Formats: sequence, C-alpha cells, structure tokens
Amino acid sequence: MPEISEQEISQKRLLEINTALESGMFVYVRKMFQHMPAFDIALLLESSPSKTRNVLWQLTDPDSQGEILEELSEEVRKGILKIMQPEKVAAAAEGMDIDDLAEVLRTLPDSVYQEVLISLDAQDRHRVEQALSYEEDTAGGIMNTDTITLRPDVTIDVIMRYLRLRGELPEATDSFYVVNRHDKFIGSVSLANLITARPEQPISDITNYDTVTIPANMDETEVATLFERHDWFSAPVVDEESRLLGRITIDDVIDIIREDAEHSMMSMAGLDDEADTFAPVVKSTKQRSVWLGVNLITALTAVAVSSMFEDILSQMAILAILNSLVPSMGGVAGGQTLTLVIRGMALGHIGDNNARTILHKELAIGFLNGLIWAIFIASIVAIWKQDLLLGAIIAFAMLMNLTAAGLAGVTIPLMLKKMKIDPALAGSVILTTVTDVVGIFAFLGTATLLLG
Repeated sequence: MPEISEQEISQKRLLEINTALESGMFVYVRKMFQHMPAFDIALLLESSPSKTRNVLWQLTDPDSQGEILEELSEEVRKGILKIMQPEKVAAAAEGMDIDDLAEVLRTLPDSVYQEVLISLDAQDRHRVEQALSYEEDTAGGIMNTDTITLRPDVTIDVIMRYLRLRGELPEATDSFYVVNRHDKFIGSVSLANLITARPEQPISDITNYDTVTIPANMDETEVATLFERHDWFSAPVVDEESRLLGRITIDDVIDIIREDAEHSMMSMAGLDDEADTFAPVVKSTKQRSVWLGVNLITALTAVAVSSMFEDILSQMAILAILNSLVPSMGGVAGGQTLTLVIRGMALGHIGDNNARTILHKELAIGFLNGLIWAIFIASIVAIWKQDLLLGAIIAFAMLMNLTAAGLAGVTIPLMLKKMKIDPALAGSVILTTVTDVVGIFAFLGTATLLLG
C-alpha cells in the first residue's frame, strides 16, 4: 500500500475542516485543533482564504495561540494580529521564546506593542528589549536568551544538583556556557561531558576554551554559513566586550536557510518572500503591479532600440522574424551565469578576491557558447534563405550577445551587492535589459551596415 505524503494529509485535513465549517460544525473543528500540533494549525491557516482564516483563528485554543503565531509567516501573522484584542495578544505572548516574541512584536502597532511589553515580567521585558535593540536579520535579532550559565570554579556535583532542582533544560540544549562574574564568555561545556565527568571536578576542568562565538551584529546569513561549516547544534552570541547575550540553535538556522531559499525564489519574480498566497485580490494586484511596471520599462527600452532600425525591418521581413532569436539566447545564457554567481555569493564562494577569476571564466564560456551556436544558427539561416551574408550577420550578433551575457551575469550581481541592492531581486531585470539591447543592436545594427 503506497504511503501518503504529508502534503496529501494536509490537503485531506483542510478539506475535512472546510466541510465541517460549511456545515456549521464549529465545535468539531475546535476539538480537532485541540489534538493538532501548532505547526499543522499554522499550515491550515496559511492554506485558507482570509475570511476562513479569521473564523479558524477564533476556534483555536487561546493557550496554544502563541505557539501558532510563532509558526506563521510574517504576512499571515500580521493579518491575524490585526483582528486580535491587545490583551489577547499579550496573553498569547506568554511563554513564547524570546526570539519569536521579538519577531512578533516587530509587526505590532505601537499601542499594542507597549501593552504587550507591560504585560511581561521585568526579566522577560529586559530580554525582549535587548533582542529588539538589534537588527532583525542579525545574530542578536534571532538569538534566544534562555541559556544556562556556569562559573568555572563550581564543581560538577553542585551543577548537577542545581539542574535536578530546576527540573528541565531550555529546548535544544547541547552545551552550557561558562562565564565570569561580569558575564564575559570563557568557554562551553557539552552536556555529554558534564554528565560523564567526576562529581568533584570543577567546571574549569571540562571547559572547552576554544569555543567559537558569534558577534551579535553578524548577519544571519553568515550565521547559517558558520553552522553549516562547523556542524553546530547551538552557538553562543556575545557583544563587543565578549559578554554572553544568548544563543542561536539549529532550529533558528533552519528557518534562516528556508527563508533565504524562499527569498531567492520569490525575488526572481519580484514577489515578497513572505507574500500571503491567499491575500486579497487588490492587495496582491498592488504588490505585483510594481514589478510589472519595472518590466514594462525595460521592455520599452528594447522596443526603443528596435525602432531605431525601423527602415531595415520594413525592407526585410526576415529580420523581424529572426530579431527575437538573439536576445532570447542571450537571456538564457546570462540567466545561467547570474544564477551561478548569486549562489556563489550567498555561499561565500565569490568575493572581491576572486571576482576577476570568475569573470574571466564566464567570459570564456560565453565566447565559446557564442561561437558554437553562432556557427549552428548561421548554417541554418544560410541554408534556409540561401544567403551567406545573413547567416554571418546573425552569427556575429549571437557571438557578441552571448559574450556580453557572460560579462553581465557576473558584473551585475557584484555591482548590485556593492550598492547594497539584493542581486536576486533586481539582477534578472537588469540582465534581461542588457541582453535584449545588446542582442537587438548587434543584429539589426550589423544588418543595417551590411544590408541597408
């Protein structure tokens, strides 16, 4: 019997809940939610239109709403928070991890934000304010302050008795951090070493003094790279004076990796990576119109270049037929290079030190591909139209455009990064403009010179 995928299970559950709602079986849906994990409820909410989503939210257990909010995408979470009373938002915030709570607070109106802060106890309020003092996409913005710290001169027996009295450890704990009386980071002690060491040993005996720390202002993408490189499960976050602030765990890093992947994919289409799939029509139209407007401007640029050669186009219809071929090939070749370079930049493979090497490589690839396909298309056109000169013209244009595509595919993302513009968002539009303009100009310009 074939296994049922998670996606099929989710769709089946969504159908069951929608059917129950249409039948007015609200109590049944409420009971279903009581036995579902927060992630699954969040998935159902994100898979429903906004009106249905609001009804479903009212049927969730207030005690689990904080966990559900943590799992929702930013856009959907904003919509849910808008329909909640401030006191209910404050109640849902109780028990949330500090990093998740800080993320939720960033999306709240000031009045609700202040009310939620007031509802927290002094310690949690201080922790949240500390997290909010850092940019959202930095280590300080995603860290969790729920950590257990140790003093180097305390014995393991004392620590073990303390942990038994505490009763539970923070989630995803694999290490404890050793600090001095001023909270300056000294090193780490793995949980495995702690429980296997002799009770009379001091913590200093089993401390790893070579533990790598993460600066609070480090970009979250760099944090994810470090976790991947070192196979970390958690890592300490420190300030400029090496004081321990908190820790980042692997679940936070998985979220970063997933968000980066979504961002890259959605940016290629000019969409927000937090876009709500079931957002209202008018709102979605506004979001997409901006990108369509930008694309129209670039398309008009290519049209303007074509109009410069209107005379030769009116004389030879075959040029109008072949005119789209060269820009199309350049766009595909340039897109390959652009994707490769953006990926290399994201992984840290490409920087100022080796940019020239990748530029030379992609120029060579562009030239060789241009040569191969120039000969191929020239042969087809020459045989088809019995015109060697026309074949030579399109061959020259193909060679120029594929070489230019290789050059643009490398230089555009590097220049955008220096200008602090996301290459994934703007790179493809600029590249398309370059390959269209170069392709049209090379083809029709050469045709005008030789055939006009």
